Formats: sequence, structure tokens, C-alpha cells
Amino acid sequence: MEGKMKVSYQMLCESDVEKEVTLEALLENEKVAKVIKSEFAKGLRNIELSRLTDAKIALRTHKEVFEFEAKKSDFADLIELAEEDAKANKRNKKGCSGIELVDFETL
Repeated sequence: MEGKMKVSYQMLCESDVEKEVTLEALLENEKVAKVIKSEFAKGLRNIELSRLTDAKIALRTHKEVFEFEAKKSDFADLIELAEEDAKANKRNKKGCSGIELVDFETL
């Protein structure tokens, strides 16, 4: 196979967060309810918060996506190549040693 691929990856860290919170759980929290009322119903009394839908809010660590180019013939070694690229560019920080491939496309 001739040609190249653009490979995208991100670093995996121990402190990464990926959590979902329901709107109902947020509204049941007294601190959150108080802040919402004071921000959007300032000076009003007897305000009640309720949900209209079963919405979820996702809390995720913002990740930077890094890219490099590789030969199509190196497809089987993409993870190793991404790890080498991370080491070469000093992206391996304390607590961040794993690699997750995000995308790859042929050029």
C-alpha cells in the first residue's frame, strides 16, 4: 500500500473525568437550585424549579488532539507510532501515559 494517513490521538490521564449527571439530580441539589434562582429570578419569591425533559449533562475532561502522518503500510503499528510521537514531542506528563486513537484518514 502506498500513500499516507493522518492519524489523530489524545493522551489518557489518571485524572480524566467522564461522568453524566441528570437534570433532576442537579435541580435536587440545594446549592445549584439556589444559584439558578438567584441568577434568573432575582428578587422573586416562591419560585419552584422543575424539569421538562429527562436531560443529561456530560462532564468530561477537555482533551487536546494531536496529529501526525504515517505510511499506509504502517496501519498495524498506529498505536506504537502514536506512542513514539508522544514521547518525541514530550507529551508524556506525570499521570498521562496512555494513548487513545481518535481518528485516521487517508491522504
